[in-house]
Amino acid sequence: MTPQTAVHPALNRVLFDEETLRARIKELGAQITRDYAGKRLVVVGVLKGSVIFLADLLRAIGPAVDVETDFVAVSSYAGTASTGAIRTLLDLRQSPEGKHLLLIEDIVDTGLTLTSLTETLRAHHPSSLEVCTLLDKTECRKVPFTPKYVGFKIPNEFVVGFGLDYDERYRQLPCVGVLKI
Repeated sequence: MTPQTAVHPALNRVLFDEETLRARIKELGAQITRDYAGKRLVVVGVLKGSVIFLADLLRAIGPAVDVETDFVAVSSYAGTASTGAIRTLLDLRQSPEGKHLLLIEDIVDTGLTLTSLTETLRAHHPSSLEVCTLLDKTECRKVPFTPKYVGFKIPNEFVVGFGLDYDERYRQLPCVGVLKI
């Protein structure tokens, strides 16, 4: 591979290259397979950032788990900052009542979005509800929130790539890198 900064000129540096991401996702898939073996699991992607992570994670979950997929879309960002206001743009297609739900998110930072989303979903009485995130930026928490499955903990830097964006750009990058701002 060419030097890591050559992936895209908008990046200061690469935090996780494609190989590192895929290896960790494989580990997460194995853990989820062990935890949900013999169960029916509804994997819920939080759009749009989770799409690339979700696709790879689905392929890493073994056949011992009966998997359905669904999506939600919420918005809380403007540029590089969370607005603190959560808007639901797309809701689940079916009721989560009595189902095992696993929310898939690209990044947890303030915790506000996922706290709001999990509270809303818990009101519909799923059998279980957990969160799997590719990235966890614990330094930015405004409310206590701990996802069950975490790909990587990262410092308080604005990252893009592998589904994460800046104003809808850079999602296609095969790595996670720190954006030059």
